[in-house]
Formats: sequence, structure tokens, C-alpha cells
Amino acid sequence: MTNPPPAHEPAAAAETPESTAPDDSQVPGPRRPGEPRRPTLRSDLRDSWPDGLVALVITAAVFVLLYIRIRNKTSSTVTVMPFMADAGGFWMYFLSQAFGWSALLWAWGTVILGLMLSGPRPSRLPLSGPRLERLHRTTSLNTIALIAAHALLFAAELVRHDTAAWNSAVATAFVEAFVPGGYDSGTGRIAIPVGQAALYLAIPLGLLFYVRHRIGPRTWRVLHRFVILVYVLSVWHTLLYGTNVWYDGWFRTTVWLLQLPIAALLLLRLLRPARRSEKLPGRPGATAGARAGWALRLGGRLAVVAVVVALVAVVASGRDGGRSVPPEDTSSTHNHD
Repeated sequence: MTNPPPAHEPAAAAETPESTAPDDSQVPGPRRPGEPRRPTLRSDLRDSWPDGLVALVITAAVFVLLYIRIRNKTSSTVTVMPFMADAGGFWMYFLSQAFGWSALLWAWGTVILGLMLSGPRPSRLPLSGPRLERLHRTTSLNTIALIAAHALLFAAELVRHDTAAWNSAVATAFVEAFVPGGYDSGTGRIAIPVGQAALYLAIPLGLLFYVRHRIGPRTWRVLHRFVILVYVLSVWHTLLYGTNVWYDGWFRTTVWLLQLPIAALLLLRLLRPARRSEKLPGRPGATAGARAGWALRLGGRLAVVAVVVALVAVVASGRDGGRSVPPEDTSSTHNHD
């Protein structure tokens, strides 16, 4: 049985100008003449092909890099699973890994865009606000597509190496790849359900934007905040089970380093929210509910500060309490007979 590829990445939906309107607790009415059309799933799918093409090119490049490293035996994957030194025999698994890495990269980008759109943004940006919003939505959709390819290729790899009848092999692969608790080997008992949770939350949270006018902007905003949790699950899945980052080293440290901009933007988003109602007052309110809300918001800000400090410590030290590279085999091969 093989280990799963690294990461399931989340998808996020964009905040649009309407979401910051004073009366955004109400469901929008019919569109007035001359008013811009509301973005639809169909229109965003149509606009997502350039971004998707770039994602495929990067996925192909990652696959070639992984394949060469496996063939040259310079990848930690060979140390973790020596039987995978046959790069040609497990090419589908490495392609699944490549889609996992590009999915994580696209998820990182869409979360960055979402935090920039929902908080204070630089005065000068290469794209206008509406174009950034559209890019946020298209990268979200492509993230979902990359996740799907990542998971489906892993399941296909399981089927490919299963010697049972095809219907039994497909059923087993489906359970191991898509059913929580179905994969019961080693670290996968934790890492696979973590990745599955990220996948199953990412799809609805990423698509909720397109029914926002039905559920109401306020409900959508509350649900949309869980996207950051999906991203955390994705990174956790990667660090737990990504064979490319199995051991401490510069590659694993780089994954941690990439989380610093997200943590910093999230902290900035909490300290300087776009909506006045989300600002933290200097003192708690008079009622018990107001005091509880104030304490919750303060706790959230302090928690993010702690995360930033922890990330800096991990990046500076290069250690996160993970696995150390095993020593080289020094046993003698001399025949004493």
C-alpha cells in the first residue's frame, strides 16, 4: 500500500463590493437596468481557463521534477518508501503528488487574495479591485479542480496496483481514498481523514458564493470564514503525510515559511477590519453578550499573534518537532563466511 500524495487544498470564494454595503444583511433584489451582472458559476468557469492552463503547466513541471528526483534517488520519497524507486512503475502516484502540490500552491494564492480583498490592501496593485475579485474566484474554482485530480489519481493508482477483480479494486480504492477511516495504515489513519475533511469542506465553502444572493450575505460571510480552517487542514495533511516533506529540512521549512504571509495578513485583517462592526472596542460592553463577544475577538487576535510567533520560531530553527532524517546504513556488506 502506498502513502497518499501531499496536500488537499481549499478553495475560497471572493468578497464582492456588495458584501460591504451597509444593508448587506438583506438578500439582494432584482438587478436594476445598467447594474453590473452578478457573477455566476458559468461565467467564472468560462473565465478560469487561463488560470487553469497555468496550473496545468506548473503541475507538469512539478511532475517532471519529482520524476527526476525519484529516478536519481535524491527524493526523500525513496527513503520513506524504497519500493517507489521505480519511477516508471509509480508514475501515476507521482502525478497525483504533482497535482497535490499545485493544489496547495493555488489554495495558498486564493487565500492570500481573499485576505487582501477583505482587509486593508496596498494602495498600488497591478490589478483593480474587480479583477482581483474575479481572480480570487477563478483560482478558487481551479483549486477545487486540482484537488479533485489529486484525489482521483491517488484512487486510480490504488486500483492500478490492486490484483483483485476490477470491481473489488475500485470499491477498495474508493473506500481508502474517499471514506474517512477507510485508510488504516500507519500515519494515514490520521493524515488521510485530515485531507478528506479539507476536501469535503472546500467544495461547498468554495461554491457558496454563487448562492450568496439566496442565503444572504451575512450567512455567507459567517460560513466563508471557515475557509481558513480548510487551508490549515490542508497544510497539516501535507506536513503529516507528504513524502517530499517527510523529514526535517529546507523543503519542509519552506512550507512553514509560506504560511507567514497568510498569518500576517490574517492578523492585519483582524486588527484593521474593513467593517466597523468587526473592530475591537477599547473596552468590553456593559452586557454579558457584549463582554463575551469582546473576549472572543480579543482571544482570536491573540491566537493569531501566537501563531505568527510560532511560525517565526519554526522557520528560524528549521525544526518543527517532526521526523529526523535517518542515518545512512553503515552495516558491513562483507561476507565473513
